Amino acid sequence: MADETPEAASREDDSDALRRERMQEILLALDAGDGARLGHLFDQLHPADIADVLEQVGDRTRQQLLRFWGRDIDGEVLSELDEGIRAEVIDALPDSVLSEAVLDLESDDIVDLVEDLEEDRKEAVLDALPAAERLAVERALSYPEYSAGRLMQREVVTAPEHWTVGQAIDFLRVEDKELPDQFYHIILVDPTMTPVGYVTLGKLLASRRSTPLRDITEHSFRTVRVDLEESEVAYLFNQYHLISVPVVDADDRLVGVITIDDAMAVLDDEHEEDILLLAGVAEESSLSDSATETAKLRLPWLAVNLATAILASLVIAQFEGVIEKVVALAVLMPIVASMGGNAGTQSLTVAVRAIATKDLTGSNVWRVVGRELVVGILNGLVFAVVMGLVALVWFGSSMIGVVIALAMIVNLAVAALAGILVPVTLERMGVDPALASGTFVTTVTDVVGFFAFLGLASVVLI
Repeated sequence: MADETPEAASREDDSDALRRERMQEILLALDAGDGARLGHLFDQLHPADIADVLEQVGDRTRQQLLRFWGRDIDGEVLSELDEGIRAEVIDALPDSVLSEAVLDLESDDIVDLVEDLEEDRKEAVLDALPAAERLAVERALSYPEYSAGRLMQREVVTAPEHWTVGQAIDFLRVEDKELPDQFYHIILVDPTMTPVGYVTLGKLLASRRSTPLRDITEHSFRTVRVDLEESEVAYLFNQYHLISVPVVDADDRLVGVITIDDAMAVLDDEHEEDILLLAGVAEESSLSDSATETAKLRLPWLAVNLATAILASLVIAQFEGVIEKVVALAVLMPIVASMGGNAGTQSLTVAVRAIATKDLTGSNVWRVVGRELVVGILNGLVFAVVMGLVALVWFGSSMIGVVIALAMIVNLAVAALAGILVPVTLERMGVDPALASGTFVTTVTDVVGFFAFLGLASVVLI
């Protein structure tokens, strides 16, 4: 493995260099106004790479690219774009170009593109679709946002449950032009169009023609209701290692299928959202946003942090006399607060992730709380000894060492508890635990840290 690492690093460097070189060529062609050259360069790129180019350049350059090349844009490029950039790109495209771009997309991708469009633009795209596909998209748009109905694609490969392998293969060969571009299972249905199982393509090709399809169905088979939240759908895929899952209506009739790529995109969005919220950054934030837009999005949580900082300062103000008499306390206070904040963030990160993956539940929450409390106390003891010795050497006072040692134990224990209990409490109140947990935990560790340290000092030292 060690021998492979330099080679892997070299390949990564080569890939980065190639991307920079392509970007440079694109910008040079743009500066020269060479539309043919631009088209040639983009034809060599994967839609995801073209989306990266459009996301990485500035607003003015992006508009220039769309003027020279936009009429050749592919629907897959639009699907790969970040939502904020996608809206800007779509606004820059004529209705005819936009309609043409979406024609080759699966129904779930079309839904993802048109759901946020202005009504007139949405109608222009829908009017360009074949009647059956338009009906499928409109039906999907009627389902709640962020539901399985919005996430699914209507293109499904089905077979009667009584068919054999040979009959299924013959059907696929006859209907090859009507099949989805990518599919992983043949879904078996009964006469009422209720899915009863599915067969992987690998099993299909590896079995004899006379084998009944019901004899080679997968044990992983399950269905989801059309109104199930997409986050729950993504959890099922991750938990049970699914590749695709049929979607059914209230009468258990098949209405679509969700594939692993869409489920993993949801899971990725959920993780990204949690990371941004933990940092107090709006989930709509993007690298393409202007400075003014970014400042407006971040301002509210900075204001909340200011309020909590003032609260901590009010605690400090109660001990002004103690600090005046023992100046060393002012030097050591930030250490106690900082250690508590870091310890709280560690517990908080573990808790939010565990809640998101459903590993932290009512059945094990108190066991986890107990574990985190023990961890906090153990870490507190270790750093209590360290800081006690530091204070003794630095200020020549054993009592200051005792005070900061005790404060360290108290604050790290409280930080560990807050890091678990705050997100769990918010989650039970119906509030996203990633949204406000960081602010609450930091407030608790600051207030408790300062109060414990200065309070102990006023008792022990004064």
